[in-house]
Amino acid sequence: MPDDVLSQGVLSQTEIDDLISSLATGNDNEEPKQAPVSTELEKIVKVYDFKRALRFSKDQIRSLTRIYENFARLLTTLFSAHLRTYAHISVVSSGQVPYGEYIRSIDSMTFLNVIEIPPLKGRMIMEVQPDIAYAMMDRVLGGKGTGMNKISLLTDIEMKLLTNLFQKTLDPLQEAWASISHIEPELSEIEVNPQFLQVVSPNETVVVVSMHAVIGDTNGTINIMLPHVVLEPIISKLSAQYWMESGSKEKKPEALDALKQSIKETNVEVDVELGKTYLTIRDFLALNKGDVFQLRNRIDEPLTVKIAGVPKFTGQPGMKHNHLAVQILNMINEGDEDDEW
Repeated sequence: MPDDVLSQGVLSQTEIDDLISSLATGNDNEEPKQAPVSTELEKIVKVYDFKRALRFSKDQIRSLTRIYENFARLLTTLFSAHLRTYAHISVVSSGQVPYGEYIRSIDSMTFLNVIEIPPLKGRMIMEVQPDIAYAMMDRVLGGKGTGMNKISLLTDIEMKLLTNLFQKTLDPLQEAWASISHIEPELSEIEVNPQFLQVVSPNETVVVVSMHAVIGDTNGTINIMLPHVVLEPIISKLSAQYWMESGSKEKKPEALDALKQSIKETNVEVDVELGKTYLTIRDFLALNKGDVFQLRNRIDEPLTVKIAGVPKFTGQPGMKHNHLAVQILNMINEGDEDDEW
């Protein structure tokens, strides 16, 4: 191969430097590749109706539901005892709506018990459907508890009977609220037309707790309406944190002292078991005064001391001031007592 051809295949140092410079320059001019970035951001949009402002959290609604679940249990006991028939009340739902919407959902003729609950301001409503109210009144009058779907013209005696019956529900209501606030409920009036009842403004947020009621063979609904103005002073107590703190906080010292003193003064039956044995019915019937039979316990074994019939201690017999006595040796832990003879 000629020398000039070989020389063409060899680069000088200057040419190598120029080539490297040109490659570096070319890389700088190129735009770096970027990973594709999505410019579309998903946005979650919720429709908010200012006419239906939610002023209660779900936590607060759950707290109110717990209160009226307790109220429903107390009503079940009250109606069962007073009406002497099967009765069952249970909470089925709870939520918040404007007062105007709640009023429009009520039938034209129903029993609306307006209850004042001092020291809280405002009034609450206990709505009782006519069939349930008539079933209760029928039981009070000695009937089978038949309900009616329509309210007829009530006599003064019938209205007085219903008033007395609804008046009895105030004590359970006070007891159900005791864990949150001390209230003194008073039944101010009974209205049968919701259009004539203006407790708060139509746009005011109210909590409605619906309860399913069974009186005998009659089914119906009892609704509780609580305006925001009533709950506003105690709104901080309607939280899970308050329930947890109130459940774990230490009771008042005087209450604890009274409880301890009551426990100390409680009388319990204490029995000392000397031993056990087997006897046939024939031998048992043949026992006479002065007869001796052998127990299965050894003389040096400790005795079992029972508190209210439950084995709690082991002890040994003895005398104290010329009286039979037992000395406590150990406490019996659960599962230590042998159930077999």
